[in-house]
Amino acid sequence: MTRKKFVIGVDFGSDSARAIIMDTETGETVGQGMCEYVRWMEGKYSDSRRSIFRQHPLDYLEAFENCVKRALQEAGLEAAAGVKAIAVDTTGSTPAPVDEKGTPLALKDEFCNNPDAMFYMWKDHSAIEEAEEVNKIFSSFEQEDYTRFQGKYSSEWWWAKILHAKRTAPKVCEAAASWVEHSDWIPAVLTGKTAPRELVRNACGAGHKALWHSDFGGLPSRNVLEQVDSYFLQIADTYKAPVTAGTNIGTITEKWAERLGLHTDVIIGSGSFDAHAGAVGAGIKPRTLVKVIGTSTVDMLVEERDILRGKDVQDICGQAENSIIPGYVGIESGQAAFGDVFSWYRRIMMWPVKDFLKELVDIPEPEKENIEKKYYKEVIARLEQINLEEQPDPDIIALEWFNGRRYPMANDSVKGMISGLTLGSTAPQIYAALAAATVFGAKRILEAMVTRGLKIDNIIAVGGVAKKSAYMMQMLADVVKRPIMVSRAEQCCATGAAIYAAVAAGIYPDVLSASGHMSESIEKTYMPDPQNKERYDLLYRKYLNLCRHEETIRAELENIK
Repeated sequence: MTRKKFVIGVDFGSDSARAIIMDTETGETVGQGMCEYVRWMEGKYSDSRRSIFRQHPLDYLEAFENCVKRALQEAGLEAAAGVKAIAVDTTGSTPAPVDEKGTPLALKDEFCNNPDAMFYMWKDHSAIEEAEEVNKIFSSFEQEDYTRFQGKYSSEWWWAKILHAKRTAPKVCEAAASWVEHSDWIPAVLTGKTAPRELVRNACGAGHKALWHSDFGGLPSRNVLEQVDSYFLQIADTYKAPVTAGTNIGTITEKWAERLGLHTDVIIGSGSFDAHAGAVGAGIKPRTLVKVIGTSTVDMLVEERDILRGKDVQDICGQAENSIIPGYVGIESGQAAFGDVFSWYRRIMMWPVKDFLKELVDIPEPEKENIEKKYYKEVIARLEQINLEEQPDPDIIALEWFNGRRYPMANDSVKGMISGLTLGSTAPQIYAALAAATVFGAKRILEAMVTRGLKIDNIIAVGGVAKKSAYMMQMLADVVKRPIMVSRAEQCCATGAAIYAAVAAGIYPDVLSASGHMSESIEKTYMPDPQNKERYDLLYRKYLNLCRHEETIRAELENIK
């Protein structure tokens, strides 16, 4: 029998699940596996034109099983025998309606193809009107502001999505005993404790999305919940007090142990959100800002409760007790779109290629596919290379609000924008403006944090954009005028989940101790180039002017409605 102790961390991202197996003593990753969500990748159950993004629970279960098995196969028999715990992280808020047994309704025959019975993905913005209503009532009820720790309530969050479902899918809500976050459902499935009143809720989801806080004695009061909709009381009645990430919530069921090839004394840790796990995987600690940069961004800090008291940060970030690192207040800000902006532009650039290739009947289909794949893979890198060689057009300014503005001053209604175009504007110049917009949005958040009294000594960037784009990271360093450290981690979120698993198994006493042994080191540091200061300062002022312009336009359009 092996004496080594291994843990499994599984990261459920927007498109796929990724599992890693880590040696808890050395921090070495000995096996990893990835599996895409099949139905999601086929484009099922979503409508981007209406900001509806739904995911089927079978995608999660199948991807989880496949990626863990692949990781175990790579790690070998010794690692499988030595696995002590599993913990997962997921996107959030990504809730789904469940029956009295905790089964997502989409797993029942009568709802199997109904998007309203599936998981409402984090970036689903179909509940904008409901979020406005929730925010209005929660922020001014009986002299209590229930939004004071999170700021303006978002359409991406728990209560808004449930209210939207209540009004647009009444049959689904009639059949639902409660709702559950994806981050809580997977651990519940692995332990067999899925019934809503028995299911374990995690502090990340409870605090940041459902507004659980000790100052309120838990969730917002029953009176305020009922004023929004009496259906909320049914949800609250099944909502247990949350636990911190790294909590042992039970052992794996015989069914799942057999499916994965593990022993039945493997401990299951409570869930967490992907960005929070990513921050832990990167080595977050007080006064270190971790930016998870992917399709969107999440900017995270941890701080002591007493230090935050009295600081006016309501409109620039959210605060939740015991999120990210238990014992601290987790601070979360970020942008609703970052990598998604570039994905959108790539799709625009891909259209003429796809359309042209369709007309070429003399070229074999496999060759067409290879051309399309090559273009898709290389177009963004090519645009960045051209912008490194040529000076961007300073008159082209863009806003990155393609999915609304998360922080500062959340506003789901604002839109992306590109201004200053002429008949001579080129594709690389437009890309440069979009890239600058995403970085200027990051600067706006950082400036707001510092102005409101939050202390930031270091910045660590993690995620796909941070790892792949030196162009973007150097621009970020130049714009914020601070060094940007990029984590070595290929799977930073899964690493954080593995760290939580090690704590749940009792291998380490707390998250900071486990992180000291298992978090990833810094791969590269980008230093700000002072020669670019004047140029970016000017562009940033133009960006802020465009921000104000879009706010005015949006307000006028709302009045016309």
